[in-house]
Amino acid sequence: MLISNAFAQAAPGASQDPTGGLMSLLPIIAMFAIFWFLMIRPQMKKAKDHQKMVGEMQKGDEIVTQGGMAGRISKIGENFITVAVAEGKDGPIEIVIQKNAIGAMLPKGTLKTL
Repeated sequence: MLISNAFAQAAPGASQDPTGGLMSLLPIIAMFAIFWFLMIRPQMKKAKDHQKMVGEMQKGDEIVTQGGMAGRISKIGENFITVAVAEGKDGPIEIVIQKNAIGAMLPKGTLKTL
């Protein structure tokens, strides 16, 4: 015969691993904990701070959108806000954007210095 038979080894007994396989799960649990504290938790905090900022917006506040456009809030709706971005010959030029597109709020008087 050219091919020899292969036999399976006997299964190890329960007495060889007193932790019941818990030690093999320890690296996975450690990786989850690292991801939680380094990635997920800071992202949740940033989202919470952004929601708070969006909720506190008022007419007249100066903002910067996530696209980099700066302006002053002229109207606030439920999901959208109207932002005056420049002065035209017929009055202010206004755009309508979603509230979630707000990147940051500027200190009062910042737009005059730009």
